[in-house]
Amino acid sequence: MSEVKNIPDGWVATTLGLIAEKMYSGGTPSTKREDYYGGNIPWIRTQEVVFNFINDAEIKISELGLKNSSARYIPKDTVIVAMYGNSAGRVALSKIKATTNQACCNIVSDPNISNPYFIFYNLLGRYREIEGKANGAAQQNLSVGVLKELEINLPTISEQKSIADILTAFDDKIELLQAQNKTLEETAQTIFTEWFGKYQIEDELPDGWKVGKLSEVGKIICGKTPSKSNDSYFGNEIPFIKIPDMHNKMFIIETSDNLSVEGAIYQKNKMLPKDSICISCIATVGLVSITTKDSQTNQQINSIIPKEKIYREYLYFTLTKMNNYLNDLGSGGTATLNVNTSTFSNIELIIPSEEKLNDFYKISNPIFEKVLKNNIQIQTLTKTRDELLPRLMSGEVRVNEFKK
Repeated sequence: MSEVKNIPDGWVATTLGLIAEKMYSGGTPSTKREDYYGGNIPWIRTQEVVFNFINDAEIKISELGLKNSSARYIPKDTVIVAMYGNSAGRVALSKIKATTNQACCNIVSDPNISNPYFIFYNLLGRYREIEGKANGAAQQNLSVGVLKELEINLPTISEQKSIADILTAFDDKIELLQAQNKTLEETAQTIFTEWFGKYQIEDELPDGWKVGKLSEVGKIICGKTPSKSNDSYFGNEIPFIKIPDMHNKMFIIETSDNLSVEGAIYQKNKMLPKDSICISCIATVGLVSITTKDSQTNQQINSIIPKEKIYREYLYFTLTKMNNYLNDLGSGGTATLNVNTSTFSNIELIIPSEEKLNDFYKISNPIFEKVLKNNIQIQTLTKTRDELLPRLMSGEVRVNEFKK
């Protein structure tokens, strides 16, 4: 939908190019020169542009690499739009002085006209519209020129800031909770490593410990997809977990697809209770997540229903640590990685004594529960922000209507 329609009082119809001080793409230093890399200049790529605030970059380039390429510095609070391929249309805001590759359009706001956070949220809320401009028959990729022509309804600079402040308050809280979760998980991981990480399967183990198979510590379930020809099998009642639902998720709170009660009953032997551990075993191998309610998965995922509650945290870290091993198991000389259920069930692991597992559970369980509580709060904040964003950007809700 065009931004020009239904312009609120006091707003003006303009374009992104007219409200930006600068718009330009980045560049890539030659990968043949090692001295162009390993410096201290953050170099942002499109895979890091994921509807987010950027505080660092995975790769750093040197001053020499910057000087001998088309890469250019972007100032703090630059809005970045990914322009090429599957990432086209994704947006981020860099909170640091950095550089980007040529697949990024860097938008530096004009401080007299536009607020960078307002631009970021405006583009964030219009992702599908912007993505569509890259997917037409004649235009497979975005360009700086196309983005400059993007229509935008612009409030006064003070109202832009007020709108951005409201939305930023949600994201600041989300960032705080995410940082807290990172610290909590690292704390539990450190304890796990100190208590269990020094032992290998071939080592002499403490009294009461043993080497066993995954099938000894829980029931193994391989998922299944109900027939898609039967619409009544799908609904909103039972989470249906697929690999994309597991990325960077300790806990699975929501899924992109769900089954109906009828669909779940149709394959009731595939039901997973709360606190089951899911492991991706086909194509993308080694992701580990925990269910938070009765769920089912597709056939690309093997799951463990722990035989006792004290196994949950221990199994989560043990399986996470097995990522490389699982990938090796799944290679099998084929193009697609695949750890079948039989192979998965027979994976050997160290099984500590019940006393030691109990001790670890008492320490780690409150940490995991706090992470889960934070994730639920993040989900609520995200949904509220996402519902509010289009209403603020359209002028349906004006800032002065808020009761602070």
